[in-house]
Amino acid sequence: MALFKIDDRYPSYKDRYFDGQDLKGVDVYTRAGDDKLGSVHDILVDEVGRMRYLVIDTGFWVFGKKVLLPVARCVDDPQRDRIYVSGLTKSQVENLPEYSDDIVVDYDYEERVRAIYRTPSADMSAPVEMSAPVEGAGIKGYAAAVPPVAAPVAEPVEPVEPAPSAYDQSPDLYAMNDENHRRLRLYEERLVADKQRQKTGEVIVSKRIETEQAEAAVPVKKEKVVIEVESVVGQTRVNTPDGSFQNQEVAHMDVYEEQADIHKEAAVRQAVNIRKEVEEDVVTVRETLRREALDVQQEGSPDVIDRRQS
Repeated sequence: MALFKIDDRYPSYKDRYFDGQDLKGVDVYTRAGDDKLGSVHDILVDEVGRMRYLVIDTGFWVFGKKVLLPVARCVDDPQRDRIYVSGLTKSQVENLPEYSDDIVVDYDYEERVRAIYRTPSADMSAPVEMSAPVEGAGIKGYAAAVPPVAAPVAEPVEPVEPAPSAYDQSPDLYAMNDENHRRLRLYEERLVADKQRQKTGEVIVSKRIETEQAEAAVPVKKEKVVIEVESVVGQTRVNTPDGSFQNQEVAHMDVYEEQADIHKEAAVRQAVNIRKEVEEDVVTVRETLRREALDVQQEGSPDVIDRRQS
């Protein structure tokens, strides 16, 4: 499951999680020695909004290193405006993989983190009978007997349930309760209808040149000289002055013709308008929602005042 910085996922996280306050910058102390470990640099949440890690800037405690702290390992003290860390030593911090704002927190990175926190430390040691089993993690002093394993019985094959996530399998690192997490409440999943604008493609409109053969017919006229010689019937005698017969006598006539003047010129054929139109659609998604609930079990006859609100 992907992890996100809380303000990237929920810009209004202060109102959503902390009643208008902010957990960033709150000082972090070790629970055993009351030594200042550093301060909260950031908070990582999963896809459904569950807080999984506090990003701790260790300051001068371990050379300004930033590390991830699973939420179940912190104890909130809003009266002193502090976060106490349970089960974390300087040696463990030195061995934790360093976190930076541009790092990708993937499954392998988280496994390296979980491996360090699963290393026993002095302030986390407790008798076996006081350890909280997986079913009752997060409830102080709760211990349940292991149910007997029933003999296998041939039954119809049921649909396979999804495998539990690493968070569900590690309640000692991620389970939260009212006693230790006063500013970090129990959450339930809700469907949040939101929209994200993302690029789905692009349209490139360009021009290309197409060629075709065209013919143009232009009627033209041209002149031609027609010379006709007619014989005169019954020769008629005429009087001609002396010297009338000369070789230099020439008749001039200008001859014209029309020639086709065909050329190409550019003309607007079509006007192209390009615009975007927004179409609205309704997307319906069906999801299975989960929510956290307290499971309080009592042994004997303790005097318990339950002030939880439904």
